[in-house]
Amino acid sequence: MCGLIGAAVDSGTGLTDRMQAGLDALRHRGPNHQDALRFEYSGKELWLGHTRLSIIDLASAADQPMYSDDGRYVLVFNGEIYNYIELRDELRALGVQFRTASDTEVLLNAWVKWGESCLGRLDGMFAFAVFDKIAGTLVCARDPFGIKPFFYSTIGGAFYFASELPAVLDLLPSRPGPDLQRAYDYLVHGDYDSSERTFVDGVSQLMPAHLLSLDVATCKITSMRRWWSPNIEQTSKLSFAEATDVVRDIFLRNIRRQLRSDVPLGAALSGGIDSSAVVCAMRHVEPDLPIHTFSFVASNAGLSEERWVDIVNEHVGATAHKVSADAEELARDIDDLVRMQGEPFGSTSIYAQYRVFKLARESGITVTLDGQGADELLAGYNGYSGYRMLSLLSRGKGIHALRFARAWSQWPGRSYRQTAFDLFRETFSDRAYAGVRRWTGRQVTPKWIDAAMLRAAGVRMSEDRYRDRDVAADRRVIGHLRSSLQNRGLPGLLRHGDRNSMRFSIESRVPFLTSEFCEFLYAQPEQYLISESGETKSVFRAAMRGIVPDEILDRKDKVGFATPERAWLQSIFPVLRTWLGGAASIPFLSGAEVIRQSENALMDPKKFSWQTWRLANYARWWHLMHLDSDTQVLRACSKGN
Repeated sequence: MCGLIGAAVDSGTGLTDRMQAGLDALRHRGPNHQDALRFEYSGKELWLGHTRLSIIDLASAADQPMYSDDGRYVLVFNGEIYNYIELRDELRALGVQFRTASDTEVLLNAWVKWGESCLGRLDGMFAFAVFDKIAGTLVCARDPFGIKPFFYSTIGGAFYFASELPAVLDLLPSRPGPDLQRAYDYLVHGDYDSSERTFVDGVSQLMPAHLLSLDVATCKITSMRRWWSPNIEQTSKLSFAEATDVVRDIFLRNIRRQLRSDVPLGAALSGGIDSSAVVCAMRHVEPDLPIHTFSFVASNAGLSEERWVDIVNEHVGATAHKVSADAEELARDIDDLVRMQGEPFGSTSIYAQYRVFKLARESGITVTLDGQGADELLAGYNGYSGYRMLSLLSRGKGIHALRFARAWSQWPGRSYRQTAFDLFRETFSDRAYAGVRRWTGRQVTPKWIDAAMLRAAGVRMSEDRYRDRDVAADRRVIGHLRSSLQNRGLPGLLRHGDRNSMRFSIESRVPFLTSEFCEFLYAQPEQYLISESGETKSVFRAAMRGIVPDEILDRKDKVGFATPERAWLQSIFPVLRTWLGGAASIPFLSGAEVIRQSENALMDPKKFSWQTWRLANYARWWHLMHLDSDTQVLRACSKGN
């Protein structure tokens, strides 16, 4: 796991100091080695920089940037290729010679041998840039799920890129302003990490499973395309029992490959089905492996997962490491957390994850396995009842849909009323949906924003529902999962995990997220994921019988690394008020209204929502990022939206 950075600019631009600043900003991603190379090409200069966290082959010969044997290609790479041993054997059979035991050299030679077609052969998480010195092209690619980040900017006719947004800002000749559309989407609707746009105007992220090609001579992007997207047609003819066997085989193979490491590893354990399955599978495939688990234990009994964590640790004989946190610690660490995330985020639960990775680093661990992504592959959370009912109704199975709704509503935290609401919500037109929002008090133009200013800047005052139109009527659940996988949903969660883990120089691996596993699960009948009784992740629960304790597999609730957010914010209200007070310096926010609404929400649990945190988070982020706050600049931002 590493950090990459680079730029293509006019020769003589004087980028040396800015490149060093960017490398320094990425030092936490790669504390073991850093280097940068400068190339002259057709009146331009191309910089490729890298900070290394050594995981596979710790020798200096595996450092980056890395040249191909013939010197034509130069690679900077962030991530891991889990099937590098299998690919290396295949390449050796084709006559390729290797000088290291690293997955980086395997990726480089795979690119040399197969070009872009190598992407489909990779089992891993990655973001990389490869420079072809003869063709004068820089090709940048991101893994299927966007596990590893890649930010870029074309401000001023140049091309800048890095693994984190603050490092890109260090490369730019001047500080840009905010992206007002992203600010509105986040503050009002809680939407972030769902498109190529970031919170900073002029800085974008390469989307998951996308490939970007740059002509270095012109510093122009010549192509941008998606290189992978999961098929959501039901192509499988397997019985439930047969599908269960395949699910088990693929998952255990994922675990086995992701245990490959030349440094100590452990696992993040929340006590839920997903992280518990990861830990138990580690023990299943490696009976003698020392297992260290890292868990957040909430002080609030209603949010604590400690009972379930203890069951798993006892089952596998793990060494357990636990951490708790309180509001004062959040206040202490808030600036570091916000800086490391790089952009605003959803809730204080991200701090719980931050503390888990901090504990892992303090315990000498460099690699962790995590259960992220299972919900978006297996229809977790509450099971997407509205989408499932639409699938059944489209096939004329009205009675079946009613039976499903009744069974689904019997699970904890669900209700028949919620089932009906979820169904109707998915059938509403955008206009009707907006009307329901207003009726329930969720205004699209709350009093604390300057709506006139935002409209003048071209901001759309509506919620993007991210509805996947290209979905068969009877595959609504799978279609929504695909949207959650690469748009609104999983990308934000992966961003939280990447920044929190890398803050403490830890590589976080997510064994659920392989294209093979995704494609197999999305090819199954929907009832294999959500059973007729409303059980989520049905085929996976069945696949893990005998590996994971039944008490875990039979769980009907879901908590995760949850925090008592309202109680925390109440207990540190004087500090929170200071954070919120920063809104007064943001031209499109009313500082007085921000504080008034937040005070009311904290006093009345019926009015409290994550919006209180979002307002405080955005104000703190704005202060720390030192964005250009000139009103004229802000009015120019987001034009054309």
